[in-house]
Amino acid sequence: MSLEPKYLELFVKATEKAAYGATKFIGKNDKTAADQAAVDQMRKELNKIDMDGKVVIGEGEMDEAPMLYIGEIIGRNKGQKIDIAVDPLEGTNFVAKNMPNSFSVLAAAERNNLFFAPDTYMEKIAIGPGLPKNLVDLDNSVEKNISNLSEAKNTTPDKITVCILNRPRHAKFISSLKKLGVNLKLITDGDVSGVIYTVKDDSPVDMYLGIGGGPEGVLAAAALSCYDAQIQTRLVLDKDESIRAKKMGISDLKRKYNIEDMIKGDVMFCATAITSGDLLNGVKVSEKFYETNTIALHKHGNVNTIYKNKYQK
Repeated sequence: MSLEPKYLELFVKATEKAAYGATKFIGKNDKTAADQAAVDQMRKELNKIDMDGKVVIGEGEMDEAPMLYIGEIIGRNKGQKIDIAVDPLEGTNFVAKNMPNSFSVLAAAERNNLFFAPDTYMEKIAIGPGLPKNLVDLDNSVEKNISNLSEAKNTTPDKITVCILNRPRHAKFISSLKKLGVNLKLITDGDVSGVIYTVKDDSPVDMYLGIGGGPEGVLAAAALSCYDAQIQTRLVLDKDESIRAKKMGISDLKRKYNIEDMIKGDVMFCATAITSGDLLNGVKVSEKFYETNTIALHKHGNVNTIYKNKYQK
């Protein structure tokens, strides 16, 4: 089974509307208001779609989020049964501070085909397409993973670029990478886009490495699945999170998840830029119109394109 092709443009419309909603708060230093505006617009648009939709990754648990919460039923309750993963505003700080690389992101698959990741931290390692399977592994040393990747790309570590969140928890990774002579792309937020760097032709990034959000890991895996790229993840859980994960049906808390464990069957992925960045130009607003740029992917439809749309305000 595949997702009906008509849904891609409808999902693009949802991320476009969310992105436009957030633009009103660019540089206003109010990330909560920006996020809420994006959530409101995305939810409104998703509820217009003829689908039996269910949010599996959203703004939080039902008691934490009034809209787009995990388990919320969306759409017009007719049509294909679809699971939705959303991050209406990835990079809330970027919007609040008028910095680059903020997005509105959505992934969709048939019912029960997206990994139901708890809202916890997640270890991640990702590489682009066209490389041997199982080339890198979370249990390998940094040195081993870089050596394997360099050899597979017929190059040397000093020609490899690794994207990683610039966080104290990554100090050892960063130190090891520096010793190897690897080029670093340090990012402050937004690890969905960080992972996507590994598959873009015009990006120098060869690997994404580090610990980020679990839900963002699933969204990134959805995008990589459309490129036949690779990602491996593992949940990072404290005691309370371990209890919650078990209630969600996760029995092996130390399991490593490859892309086929996280994304099954067909998948769609959309990311509309809010502020401009390395991947896309952001929303351009004029007196009467606004223009958007969206990465749109459909695995079984072999769609990999950028939608450039212009709307009347």
